Amino acid sequence: MTINCKGKLLNLDSPKVMGILNVTPDSFYDGGQYEAIDTVVKRAEEMLVAGADILDIGGYSSKPNATEVSLKEELNRVLPAIRAIVKAFPEAILSIDTFRSEVAKQSIEAGAAIINDISAGNLDPAMFDLVEKLNVPYIMMHMQGTPQTMQKSPAYEHVTKDIIRELSEKVYQLKTRGANDILIDPGFGFGKTIEQNYKLLRELELFSVFELPLLVGVSRKSMIYKVLDTQASEALNGTTALHMFALERGANILRVHDVKEAKEVIMLHDQLTLA
Repeated sequence: MTINCKGKLLNLDSPKVMGILNVTPDSFYDGGQYEAIDTVVKRAEEMLVAGADILDIGGYSSKPNATEVSLKEELNRVLPAIRAIVKAFPEAILSIDTFRSEVAKQSIEAGAAIINDISAGNLDPAMFDLVEKLNVPYIMMHMQGTPQTMQKSPAYEHVTKDIIRELSEKVYQLKTRGANDILIDPGFGFGKTIEQNYKLLRELELFSVFELPLLVGVSRKSMIYKVLDTQASEALNGTTALHMFALERGANILRVHDVKEAKEVIMLHDQLTLA
């Protein structure tokens, strides 16, 4: 199982790590830490040295009740970061975390190789047109509502089956357009209660029906720290526990804040698999 990242094939037969690099002032865990270009490049270097296979650049916080960000502001945040990282680390694989087709387009032109869309095309009808035109790897995530509304009484008949049904329709639309590299993200924390998140995680194996790469993003989220009665800064141990569980159930990519620890989980999981 591989994806083509601007001519570089990334083999997902062994799980990979996507390092989160938010160039935002208000992200739930690392907001405001990496706004200056020198700190962005330094953080990118730290994650690459720790073993990150992909760096995910985001300029619009998607935490619950996140503040709206204009198109211009999002571009002003992500484009300088992408260009600086590409210049410093030309072999690095970058993804752009955005639901806006224009941000995705300009980010790919600036050097990103993957589009990571939290809305699976729902928040910008031009996104699928862009994916068809560029034919780049596209991560489609499930979200009920928007970042501003998603945690206001999310409801499902059966959370896992409902999400699979919704994403199946999106996959079909993209495949009929000729898209090659589609990745699935169930969207933990995006329009789901804590109970729904854990049911979704328990049933993660059901996503194998897609026969597509599966990305899991649970790093330091409230589904962990609220259960543990702590906060995001203290949620690394819980994150690690859920990462191993996700790998056991078929995750191909872990989207994380803590690259070194995630790589260690994968190494141990690989050893268990070999054993």
